[in-house]
Parts: sequence; C-alpha cells; structure tokens
Amino acid sequence: MKKRSILTPKNAGFRMPAEWDRHQSTWLAWPSHEHLWKEDLDAVRLAVGQIYGNLRDEAVDLLVPEKGFSADAARWCMAAIGSSPLNVRIIPFGDIWLRDTAPIFLTDGAGRTAAVCFAFNGWGRKYVLEHDDMVSTKIAAAVRIKTFRCDAVFEGGSIDVDGCGTALTTRACLLNPNRNPGLKERDIEERLRDFLGLEKILWLNRGLVNDHTDGHVDNIARFVTQGMVACMKPAGRNDPNADVLDEIRRDLQNFRDAVGQKLDVVSVPSPGRVLDAEGKVMSASYLNFYVGNGVVLVPIFGVRNDDAALKIIAGMYPNRRVVGIDSRALLTGGGTIHCITQQQPARGVR
Repeated sequence: MKKRSILTPKNAGFRMPAEWDRHQSTWLAWPSHEHLWKEDLDAVRLAVGQIYGNLRDEAVDLLVPEKGFSADAARWCMAAIGSSPLNVRIIPFGDIWLRDTAPIFLTDGAGRTAAVCFAFNGWGRKYVLEHDDMVSTKIAAAVRIKTFRCDAVFEGGSIDVDGCGTALTTRACLLNPNRNPGLKERDIEERLRDFLGLEKILWLNRGLVNDHTDGHVDNIARFVTQGMVACMKPAGRNDPNADVLDEIRRDLQNFRDAVGQKLDVVSVPSPGRVLDAEGKVMSASYLNFYVGNGVVLVPIFGVRNDDAALKIIAGMYPNRRVVGIDSRALLTGGGTIHCITQQQPARGVR
C-alpha cells in the first residue's frame, strides 16, 4: 500500500518570512500577574506601553487574560502616545512571552498567511504556567487563518531566519532532553524544514550564562538581512559570556547559508556583567531587539555599552528608527523585547 503523505506547511508552499518583511501586526500580552512580577510590574507595564507607542506603522494585538484587564491595559498603552490600532483580545495566558507561546506565522507564494502551532512545555518544564500551552491555538483560531500543528516542543525564540531558507539555532536548546528527548538533530531539522519551510539549519552550540531558555538564539545571533548576521563581542575580560561569544563569532564566520554564500558577520558590544538584585548574572543581550515595520526596538540596561550598541544597530537598519527601551525590569523575568513580541506578516508578503 502506498504511504499517504502528510500535508505540511512546506509542501503546501508556506515558509517563515524574515522579521524585517512587512507586518500586519505585532502581538503582545499585557503584564497581568502581580505574583510573577511583584515590585517590577509597573516598570514592565511601562516597557510594554513604550513598545506599543513606537510601533506606529502596524497594528498591535494585545492579549489580556480576562475582560477586567482591558481598560487598564489600553490606558497604559495610550499613555505612551501610540497611534497604531490597538486590538485588545481576551485570551488567557500564563505570562507575556509570546515569542515562545504564540504561533509562528507563515506566508506562501500567493501572499496568503498561515499559522503553525508547536507543542509548548514551559521551557523544559522549568516554568509551567496555566494556559501557556494553549495560547498558540487560541491566537490562530482568533485570526481565522489556515493552521498547522506539530507535536514537537519548540519555542520561537530558539530560531532566527533570513526568510530565504536559512535558520540559526542552538544545540543547547533544541537538543536539550527536556524538550524532545526522543528526537535527534536530524529529526529536529526535518521538522523545522517541514513546518517552517526551511532549507538549511545552522547550529550554534551554547547560549548565554543563566539563560532561562537553555540558550535561545535570539540572544546571541540574529540575521540582519539575507547574508548578514549580527553577534556580540565581549565587553571586557570580566564579561561572563566572553568564551561563548568568541566561539559564536568563529562559528558564524565558517557558516554558509542556504544559497551557499558565506555570512557577513557584524558585531555589537555585549552589555557585559548585568546583575539582578541578588548579585546573580542575568542573560542581558542587545540582540534581543525587535524589528517592526518602521522601527527597531532595542533593549538597554543602563550600562556603558548602551549607546554604542544603539549606534551600531542603527547602522544595520538605516531605513528604520532605532529606539532603546529600558529592559532591566523585563529581564528579571528572563527575557526582553524580542521575547515578548511575535510578528504577523502582512497579507501579500511573499
């Protein structure tokens, strides 16, 4: 008997576009859980409001866990003088990390959009919060587009793509036995190709020290355009990530993308040693930026390399405003700007 082929996004003609391709909207979630954020809650809400206020060229879809939060969320966002349409959507969630819990949106050659929903297990069962495992399904249902489902555990922050078939990821995360213990590297690659429309996976090894996510790539290496990738250089001898940052740069310089060209590697300074209230090193990164239609939103941490990083990133995106957003409060939760955003591509983007 002939084996029946399974319809996947790739054989249906869909792929994951680059973040710099035009968006219909950006998805955010309103910081609603006081027991998670405690004394940082207002500062985190301020950061989310600033993100909304700077996304002037696309709509913003804002999740609130229940109706009672709608007016409060809208008030904080409007105070940031935002002019984008704000669509408040009542969808329960555990916390605001939509890069990992929302669906990944795809496009095809006809300009149609689709969503792919992966399994989610709380970053290897370290931070299991009620509702997070259903966020992607509920968002996909809310936007009423074609939806694919994959039973492999996968988080959006663990991959970065150039929109032309190449992806960056890390072994520390995707091969961690706390995600998909029965899958080998080739199995992960097969699923990424099938469900994100990829051709080539470029594997880095390690992520940042004390990264809650076990090494998400959006903290250490990001495509800027096709053929160009950004990484970080150590801030000095006491940079807690000096060894891994040097290794990442060497590896990137040896990679070739899906069309066979070597990558042009550019460097941003690392924030260096950023500590929490207990003196523990946090996984601070300027590369956790978000590329909107007319803006690049960059996390800053009140350290000496903030200005230098903003200047270099502005050179990478000459046709977009580059805005630094104080992300120290966000970082206490384990991530920053890229971690709490998810882009939905505009219809017609191919």
